[in-house]
Amino acid sequence: MTGAQAGRDYGVGQGEAVLVTASEALKMAGADSNVWTNVVIPRAVLTQAFPRIDDRLALKIGAGNEALDLLKRYCQLLETGRPLVSPDLIVHATETIVDLIGLVTGAKGEPAEMAGLRGLRSARLQAVLAKIADNFANSGISAQGVAQELGLSARYVHDLLQESGISFSERVLELRLQTAHRMLSQRQNGEMRVSEIAMISGFSDVSYFNRCFRRRFGYTPTGAR
Repeated sequence: MTGAQAGRDYGVGQGEAVLVTASEALKMAGADSNVWTNVVIPRAVLTQAFPRIDDRLALKIGAGNEALDLLKRYCQLLETGRPLVSPDLIVHATETIVDLIGLVTGAKGEPAEMAGLRGLRSARLQAVLAKIADNFANSGISAQGVAQELGLSARYVHDLLQESGISFSERVLELRLQTAHRMLSQRQNGEMRVSEIAMISGFSDVSYFNRCFRRRFGYTPTGAR
């Protein structure tokens, strides 16, 4: 099934899921032979439990999501068993389903992010990396600038890169050093001064470039020629 909501397009395959709302414009399309399970919860119940639940709309939830598997099995248990009569048990079952939806979607706090949200973060990380790769030689590049171009906060960009294991400044520096190293080793650049290559690669301070280059490669820029 494919669809769109909240400005996002989604595609859901076998065993996967997605959170949508009937209170906003929604597009859905799928084959007639598909079999779907729908868990319908009053919007007010979810928004009371998770005020930012709308952030999770139209994010695909992977088939390997452990909480999703538990939600499926719990709902099947309720569906195939005798109808609940006790008010206390009805409240308990309702709260359990809502709690599981919070875990499934990642709405239960950032540490509980599940596959759908991880997918969104991964896509945003790739967009950040692409921006850095396209603009690292610009001496004015900054996390704030990249964030503004992508409609994100600078802190969010820093968090994404930190999760990848390399910070913003480390990644920019590595790309600049690799570019300078490649240019220094190419014969056609033999007539270019080291300072020129440093500037083209994004360095505004030649002394700093020399120190970083030696620390990274174990020899001076001149030794790379």
